[in-house]
Amino acid sequence: MTRSACRTLVLAVGAVSLVASVTAQTPRPFPTPSRPDSAPPPPQAPVSAPPSVDPAVSGAPTEAMLGLPVYPTAQFITSYDAGRGQRFYLFGVLTSFSEIVAYYRNVLGSGGNRVFEEPATYTFEVGSFRDEAMAFPPGVTVKDYTWGGSAGYLNPVPGTTPQRFPTVIQIVPAPAGSR
Repeated sequence: MTRSACRTLVLAVGAVSLVASVTAQTPRPFPTPSRPDSAPPPPQAPVSAPPSVDPAVSGAPTEAMLGLPVYPTAQFITSYDAGRGQRFYLFGVLTSFSEIVAYYRNVLGSGGNRVFEEPATYTFEVGSFRDEAMAFPPGVTVKDYTWGGSAGYLNPVPGTTPQRFPTVIQIVPAPAGSR
């Protein structure tokens, strides 16, 4: 083999190697179509958040059930799982934030704590918090939903009155067996 033939052969092999390496790095379109002989991927269960609203709670919880007082004109909104055997119970009222705070101060015999200035939020803890058995301290939280010019907490039941609640009361009873 002559020297020029050797160079041509080396250049040809180099060119083929270069073309092969460039085409090997070319990305394939996504997604890659499956081959007819390959098995389809297993179906995936739809991803959905667990329901937070308790469908079993059809009516308003009673004071006896909660172990805490409910403002007389409060309307039950809904309840949520708080974890560790506790639930949050939300009540809307047309009464002002300051009147509701005064009511719970009187009924619970506690001054409570203002935990936020804006939006105004007051808590009244009742009983002892036990970390091993509770997600949240049992008590009552009152929040002003008219802060910053808001029209209030939207009533989740369409077409009912009132459309919005200026104040919301959240009650977290102690878990069953710890009262």
